[in-house]
Amino acid sequence: MAIGKGRIEAFSDGVIAIIITIMVLEMKVPHGDTLASLKPLIPVFLSYVLSFIYVGIYWNNHHHLMQAVRSVNGATLWANLHLLFWLSLIPFVTGWMGENHFTQWPVICYGVVLIMNGIAYNLLARILIRHHGEHSVLAEAYGSDWKGRSSIIIYAVAIGLSWYSAMVAFALYVIVAGMWFIPDKRIENKLSNDNS
Repeated sequence: MAIGKGRIEAFSDGVIAIIITIMVLEMKVPHGDTLASLKPLIPVFLSYVLSFIYVGIYWNNHHHLMQAVRSVNGATLWANLHLLFWLSLIPFVTGWMGENHFTQWPVICYGVVLIMNGIAYNLLARILIRHHGEHSVLAEAYGSDWKGRSSIIIYAVAIGLSWYSAMVAFALYVIVAGMWFIPDKRIENKLSNDNS
């Protein structure tokens, strides 16, 4: 049974806004009043910036995904909750990684959360494609999703490399964020072409 997509969009936007709020609240104000007192917060701030970019990427792509669909179904609701679950863990691993200056286990766990977010987003998109059909606007726009698949592979490589160098793994997480920083235009372009 198909249902309207408005509630899933509004709920997702609300949860993502809360995730960003939690992340910024995790950054504690230093006790000193000099610039030197900010130095210990640099790793926390860097992990916050990266996570903010990731959450922004998911929000942006989720928005475009929902613009390409007419309705959702029960499977979509559960897949969306699955994605929001993994997104909601980003503040925890962000804080842990920053507080511990990018050491091995926090960086590994950050990567696990990132890879699970990637899998969950891909699952949501596939369920929406199945709901709308293989010849739908969404299916044609989504295509083979080489960036999504590449991201998951890079996350897996980064997690493996974390055993040898947590900073190299962190650099790979930055590279994936860079790949996605410019919004994915596949859906936007397809919708523009169909409306013209």
